Amino acid sequence: MESREDLNSILPYLPLVMRSSTLFWPSQVVEALKAMARGPLHSRVDSGELLFLAISDLRHSLSLSNHHFAPSFPQGYALFFDELMSREESTKWFEEVVPALADLLLRFPSLLQTHYQTADIAHINGVNTGLRLLRSQEPGIVFLSQELIGALLGCSLFCLFPVTDRGVEHLPTINFDHLFASLYDNYNEKQENKIRCIIHYFERIFSHMPIGFVSFERKVLPLEHLPQCIPYPKAEFWSNSVIPLCCFEVQNSGLIEDQSSEALEVDFANKFIGGGALHRGCVQEEIRFMINPELIASMLFLPSMADNEAIEIIGAERFSSYTGYASSFHFTGDYVDKKDVDCFGRRKTRIIAIDALCSPRMRQYKQECLLRETNKAFCGFFAQSKYQQYKRLFPENGCSGAQLDQNIEDPIGRSRSNLLVRVSL
Repeated sequence: MESREDLNSILPYLPLVMRSSTLFWPSQVVEALKAMARGPLHSRVDSGELLFLAISDLRHSLSLSNHHFAPSFPQGYALFFDELMSREESTKWFEEVVPALADLLLRFPSLLQTHYQTADIAHINGVNTGLRLLRSQEPGIVFLSQELIGALLGCSLFCLFPVTDRGVEHLPTINFDHLFASLYDNYNEKQENKIRCIIHYFERIFSHMPIGFVSFERKVLPLEHLPQCIPYPKAEFWSNSVIPLCCFEVQNSGLIEDQSSEALEVDFANKFIGGGALHRGCVQEEIRFMINPELIASMLFLPSMADNEAIEIIGAERFSSYTGYASSFHFTGDYVDKKDVDCFGRRKTRIIAIDALCSPRMRQYKQECLLRETNKAFCGFFAQSKYQQYKRLFPENGCSGAQLDQNIEDPIGRSRSNLLVRVSL
């Protein structure tokens, strides 16, 4: 089955074991998680220091002891959970959230099995949605339930993902050890508040587990002509094109994530999706990953983006409110996401990750750089699923004067004639 190939590609990067086509935790991990699920009176895990020791035992049972984490991770855990949290917050965390998280992790293997069974059905209908590495130059999409994402982020919090060979696949960091180590190594309020967003996410999902889905798609403009694909446009196409742009508005107030309409929302991304979200970064991309933590799941299986690629994520729920930016970033409490849900169970929040050239200086005005940036944006905005409607705009000579069909719909179902691009400054 296709899902078996999917699983084989991602299995080296998961903490689970597979035997006879079945995923499971080693027995020592099961016993430790069962103890944690029964609460601190049974597990004795009632402080950041003891939680770290429990995590160390889990990692040892998974043979991850030689996969070194950030040296100050233990101190960062103790600092946050034992000093920066209030006594009331800490009591709730260890008596309610940690047991619920342990219970979710116990169900992680069965959640994955169910995921692949569902992916098999989707593949029969022509779409491969299984969790797998979406490697560079390989367009594809992964659908994950919000519950499964919660389990994946639980593994990140407990630093249970193997890190060997992630660099070989150009995969970003996925465990949270650097996030907490940076808190201890160079304390600042923005790092504490980033972690508070993550902790709030876990508190929210264990008070009421969300039941929706999030899709993660690698989008590629092939560098050569391929069937059913729009190729990477050349400079001549853009210089000769008379295709009209859609209407757009420029707003001088408000934030990208606060637009009430179903706007396409750009993530000013690093080529490694998430950028410094799990390190010390705290600008546009990193903040978005903190207030919508389900975005972090993309860092598990999406290697870095090439010049002809973009990443589209639809359905990520927002959980936190905030103020500030960079060093002034501050978590300000709960956020209730009221976005509508589409027919796939995804919130109608469509985020496009596109990375700009890194420090190009005056080189950015040269034709090859302008072409790269234009095509990077086009790759993110373009809906490959609408190839048949768009293909007449891109004949093989690479340019066209055809008019845009105003009845084409975008991926979340709105007519292009009603589509507005809103730019928040």
